[in-house]
Amino acid sequence: MPSPSMGVPGLKRGPSSRVRVLVLLLAASAVMFTFSANDPGTGPLSVVKGAVQTVCLPFRYAGAVVSSPFSGLSNLASNLTADQGSLSELKEENERLKAENAQLKESSLAADRLERLLELQNTYRLESTGARVVSGAVDSLTSTITIDKGSSQGLAVGMPVTDSYGVIGQISSVGPTTSQVRLITDERSGVSAMVQSSRAQGQLVGQGTDMLRLTLVRTDQAVEVGDLVVTSGLGGIYPKGLLLGTVTSAERPSGALYYEILVQPAALTSNLEEVLVITSLTQEQTATAEETAAADAQEEGKAPARQDQTQQSQQGDGAQTAGSGSDGDGDGQTADGQGADGSDAPAPDGQGEG
Repeated sequence: MPSPSMGVPGLKRGPSSRVRVLVLLLAASAVMFTFSANDPGTGPLSVVKGAVQTVCLPFRYAGAVVSSPFSGLSNLASNLTADQGSLSELKEENERLKAENAQLKESSLAADRLERLLELQNTYRLESTGARVVSGAVDSLTSTITIDKGSSQGLAVGMPVTDSYGVIGQISSVGPTTSQVRLITDERSGVSAMVQSSRAQGQLVGQGTDMLRLTLVRTDQAVEVGDLVVTSGLGGIYPKGLLLGTVTSAERPSGALYYEILVQPAALTSNLEEVLVITSLTQEQTATAEETAAADAQEEGKAPARQDQTQQSQQGDGAQTAGSGSDGDGDGQTADGQGADGSDAPAPDGQGEG
């Protein structure tokens, strides 16, 4: 008879073996935990741990790459499920930041323009006052602009006006708080000018277009395309040396005494914002006696320099425009019928620029 201690064939063992395996694993884990806690970082467990991490690193990267699209989809789903109030707040914040950015940019541009005007004032030592354009030229062909200063601020008809790029024109009528400026592109405008490189004297006149004509320059003078044209200081109206424009063409007609010269204005009169009104000149800002004599010798007949001098003396004697009263309407006209801006053509009687 078989011994009771021997197993019966076909009879399964109880759970005692699995319990023993579990106990052994727990004991091994406890031992490894103890060693890991006391391991200074250079023991065998650290070596094994580093090796396992190195082997598993590519799999970790691959898992991150695979899971990233799902993370993005999760964020998108979160945004789509955001409440309407949060989306409206974000939109309002975005609009506010855009408005602030535009305001800061506009302030920066205005500061740059004012800095250039101040630099011009200091460079030429101009006795001048700043003004803002309140009614600008619609396009380059418009003949006048309106500025926000008038007789109450000491402005008067005939005062020249410039911006940081070049001469704009002259005040043609004055009211208590505003003034009108006739642009140099106007057909009635004229400025005593010279070619900067050769010092050839002439008269720069408007054509009612976006180009100017430099007249009375004799063909024995040197004029080339690209030459700068500046104010000559003759007559004491404009300070000497202010930029007027650039020669774009200079032709010598056969048998003619004078050039046919076109000049591109330096100032863009269609988008003016701030200007300088020149209130008075110093002695050094006017043409010398030698320059005046040279201009008289160059020109035939009545020289523009003499016209400017006549107009200047008449203004100094108190000649005023017909409409320079409180309403600021009407163009100035001197006693001999010459326009108050120094141009050749007289201003129309009884007509306002406004």
